[in-house]
Amino acid sequence: MASSIILSSSFLPCQLSNSSRVHFKPYNTSTFKLTSLATKIRASSTSFAETKPTDPVIVEKDVRSSKNILACPICYEPVILIGATVLSVGSASESSLHCSTCKKTYSGKETHLELTIASGSKEYGDAMPLATEFFRTPFMSFLYERGWRQNFVWGGFPGPEKEFELMKDYLKPVLGGNILDASCGSGLFSRLFAKSGLFSLVTALDYSENMLQQCYEFIKQEENFPKENLILVRADIARLPFISGSLDAIHAGAAIHCWPSPSAAVAEVSRVLRPGGVFVATTYILDGHFSFIPFLKPISQRFAQVSGSNFFLSERELEDVCRACGLVDFTCTRNRRFVMFSATKPS
Repeated sequence: MASSIILSSSFLPCQLSNSSRVHFKPYNTSTFKLTSLATKIRASSTSFAETKPTDPVIVEKDVRSSKNILACPICYEPVILIGATVLSVGSASESSLHCSTCKKTYSGKETHLELTIASGSKEYGDAMPLATEFFRTPFMSFLYERGWRQNFVWGGFPGPEKEFELMKDYLKPVLGGNILDASCGSGLFSRLFAKSGLFSLVTALDYSENMLQQCYEFIKQEENFPKENLILVRADIARLPFISGSLDAIHAGAAIHCWPSPSAAVAEVSRVLRPGGVFVATTYILDGHFSFIPFLKPISQRFAQVSGSNFFLSERELEDVCRACGLVDFTCTRNRRFVMFSATKPS
């Protein structure tokens, strides 16, 4: 699943060519220096943390050079790029990816790289939960940044720009590396990551073809957009097409509650993060007055079974999922129902 849904009053969680071939090999290590504004944002209470500019800080770290991160979603072995010599938003339609182990070729579309397991099948198609299919519709994909996302403010979401500033503090240890925007939707944060210059490569990933189409259209409308640092990928959040330990950071904005199995997805997040890599995500929590609803836990579990969407009743549930999947140093920031949390792959 790679879309997001939020609880509201009306809806609960609301070609192959003859060009050169390049084999994706293990990355090399290089050093990046980036200057960014430090922010003081981390809080553990239910009050919202304000961002305050401080003196510029120099971030020095070893990062992976590479766009050499994509793998076959079946066997997780590195893939061979056929067509364009460099992957980017503009070269997807000229590219194919071949797995020498599975002997399968994944085609590049006009807007994105197709890396689902069922890619290329003619008769079979996976049946996905209601929440997943809801965000695959053209209407919902069009509406997402044109009214739907704006409604998140009612649950305490501070808005994309503020959320972006908040997450910078969590991502500070991995600035200069690569980042996956998982369940990116129409690419709201993917575009912000790409334009910020804070990361060497941004991968926008979603299961919805129409969401990726919207992201592509938004990119085309922007002048001087850094397309060379962004790739769009269609894949399943529970079967991420990346080499194990190849990602420096993963972001999932308003998405984890929409994953059919959050634990399976976070296990994949843990697999593809390198030691010291950071996972940062936002969702909502039903506590406070909601805690007095009788049998709320069984209700939430039944709802998840039917819809494929989940809701969390406390920060402890999120911490438990992260810990169970091998992530440590859980921390979070709250504002009413909104929560931003982070966890790290042990070094």
